[in-house]
Amino acid sequence: MRASRFPLFTSKQTPADAEIVSHQLMLRAGLIEKLGAGLYTWQPLGLRVLRRVERIVREEMDRLGGLEVLMPAVQPAELWQESGRWDIYGAELLRLTDRHERDFCIGPTHEEVITDYLRRELRSYRQLPLTYYQIQTKFRDEIRPRFGVMRAREFVMKDAYSFHLDQASLAQTYADMHQAYTRIFARLGLKARSVGADSGAIGGSVSEEFMVLADSGEDAIASCSACDYAANTELAQSRPNLANDAPLAALEERHTPGITTVAEQSALLDISPAQVVKTLVVMADEQPAVLFVCGDDELNEVKAAHALGVDHLRMAEANEAVAATGMPNGFIGPKGLPEGLTQYVDKRAAQLMNFSSGAGRADWHWINLNWERDMPLPAVADLRTAQAGEGCPHCDQGVIEIQRGIEVGHIFQLGSKYSQAMNARVLDEQGEQQALLMGCYGIGISRIVAAAIEQNHDDQGIQWPQPLAPFDVAIVSIGAERSEAVAQAAEQLYTALQTAGVEPLLDDREARPGVKFADMELIGIPHRIVVGERGLANGTVEYRARHAEHNEDLAIDSVVSQLIERMGSPSSSIAG
Repeated sequence: MRASRFPLFTSKQTPADAEIVSHQLMLRAGLIEKLGAGLYTWQPLGLRVLRRVERIVREEMDRLGGLEVLMPAVQPAELWQESGRWDIYGAELLRLTDRHERDFCIGPTHEEVITDYLRRELRSYRQLPLTYYQIQTKFRDEIRPRFGVMRAREFVMKDAYSFHLDQASLAQTYADMHQAYTRIFARLGLKARSVGADSGAIGGSVSEEFMVLADSGEDAIASCSACDYAANTELAQSRPNLANDAPLAALEERHTPGITTVAEQSALLDISPAQVVKTLVVMADEQPAVLFVCGDDELNEVKAAHALGVDHLRMAEANEAVAATGMPNGFIGPKGLPEGLTQYVDKRAAQLMNFSSGAGRADWHWINLNWERDMPLPAVADLRTAQAGEGCPHCDQGVIEIQRGIEVGHIFQLGSKYSQAMNARVLDEQGEQQALLMGCYGIGISRIVAAAIEQNHDDQGIQWPQPLAPFDVAIVSIGAERSEAVAQAAEQLYTALQTAGVEPLLDDREARPGVKFADMELIGIPHRIVVGERGLANGTVEYRARHAEHNEDLAIDSVVSQLIERMGSPSSSIAG
């Protein structure tokens, strides 16, 4: 491709609304153009990167025996009503009505559609197992789209679905998909790892996320310093120090006027925040419940929802908390709560002795409270977010470390969640009807592009891993407009690279050398060759790898072979 025929819409200015590096550089390099909140046009340069991601993902899905399909983006409401997700999926589901007053949604995912398709086609267990996949545009109506394509409303995703007669078959495909994802991210040149995860609105009993490690990541990952334990902090456990062998102290009520926070309480009473039990009133599927955690811990709402067995959890409003407990806000505590009110205590807080908490009346707190002596011990559950430095729950040697990550893939064992609800069955070996077991496997194609930039950039711009680069080599001609020798040498090199299966971008624009160099660094092409009169006089061209600090002189007669050696296998064409 010639730069004179391939507009490079680059910019020196960083857009004011671009908060993270990938968003800034994608706009500056001309990969994307904003249309509206969370909506982006993929420009030719960005689309080439996107297609390279798609190609690698498609190759690995085909290698597994996946069958590619393309399902409608617009889905009938009755399928979602049948699965039960129409009412529970939430505001991210963009609903619409056609001219006949029929309800539809724009698909954020396709479990219902693929289940409906297979229940029509499958008849016998002999047709199983099967895996279908698609690469398609999705839409989720994010309340606050941000970070460019990292959290856009419209995005490109690969979603795959497998169907099985038994759990062993599902587990095998799940393991095969895990290996395929590991290969995908390795082939893309990304540092990624899998972590245990919550299944969320998709459902299922087992799931793992694939995270690209980056400081800008929205997700926190807890991992062990000694073993291979790793999980999203929404799910991660830990082994905090729970030792507390002090003798029971006499219960006292202290006057604490205006003291409503843990920090104020611990300061006034001269105790550690860890010796305060924080009482939190939540609405679980709109029913009140009370949760207790240590004052220095953070409630993990995902864990809390699991403990309460609900799909939706929110913090109670002040009036809701007062109505549920009969106690004033800021002074709610575990002693004296109404009978029948659902209560759970975090396993760490359950082992506290002589702790402080609200006394149930304004401006008073208890000190030296103890479970069972002063009030019943509620049901115990893991309700807290694991913290760095705590012991690993899987081994005795390591401690928990917290890293940031960008979720780029998620795999699930769905079981019979959708097949039972939607009556997707086949005849088994005994001729009996049996519900299908399902797996679901997603990769954020467009998000991978942004995640790769977060891992690979410098002050000058993007540093694409070779497999993702929009072009393999940039050929920059200097003074070609006034030197026939330079123009001819650049053309010959351009043709030779194409013949060798390498994709070059020939920068034949009439622009200053500094402008050309800055653009090539910004858009991140991994290899750059400069053709100029001085080098040609010596039979050389100037070479620099995008990540290198210095130039090298390469003999022009051998530059193609040397480039191929440095690149590894040249990429095949993505232009189609």
